[in-house]
Amino acid sequence: MVLLVFVDLDPRLTALDALGGFFVLRTGVAPRGPLPTLASAWENPRFGTPAEVYGDPVTFRVRKVAQSIRAPEPRVAASVAQQGLAARFWSIALGAAALCGSLPDLDPELLRWDPDAGVPDDLWLAEVRPRPVTDLDAVVRDGLLVPLSAALRSRHRVSPALLWGNAGSALAGAVRGLDRWALAHGRPDVGERARTLAGRLFEHPDLAGTLDPGTLRRRSCCLYYRVPGGGVCGDCCFDRPPRPAPGRT
Repeated sequence: MVLLVFVDLDPRLTALDALGGFFVLRTGVAPRGPLPTLASAWENPRFGTPAEVYGDPVTFRVRKVAQSIRAPEPRVAASVAQQGLAARFWSIALGAAALCGSLPDLDPELLRWDPDAGVPDDLWLAEVRPRPVTDLDAVVRDGLLVPLSAALRSRHRVSPALLWGNAGSALAGAVRGLDRWALAHGRPDVGERARTLAGRLFEHPDLAGTLDPGTLRRRSCCLYYRVPGGGVCGDCCFDRPPRPAPGRT
């Protein structure tokens, strides 16, 4: 039996800084000024053009990703953008739950997003409100992934199965990251707790079946193979990039 050791979930979430990468979450107000909330970002465009960073942050982010990876079609960029955000959401919440024994409330009205910034300056939490680990599914899946999927699908032709496959892959990636950190820092309790919590999350119908339980390989594809030079991901359902269908490039 592994003894669980927790650290405080302080108002600046400094405990998450030790985990690094996608696990870090900024708090307070960004130096460049207030950012739009995720809740407002997911709404239909309210002003300006889709190319404007705050006119339609979702479309702006997808276009930014498309330019960065030279995506051949919008749905590829939408998939890659969604998987990146899913990785952020799972990493922050699962990292806090495994390390601190509670998680910050990631209410879309509290969580602010800069679609033009990279990790970790893309997300800022206006106020840290601790929530129990039993709320993990509600905070991330219900509160963030479901509305994100709806926002993307209202703008781009991307399937729900693909997006939930991305979410499952991102959750497994967060567990692997925590496992590596736990091994390097002599904290087996963190890795064990992350695996236990993730196992429960994968029981939900939206995530159940997204990964092969034996190999943890996906049962759907994120479409990254369609990016020039992209190939297949390490957990892809394909062993090699599939050939394009007749009439498609």
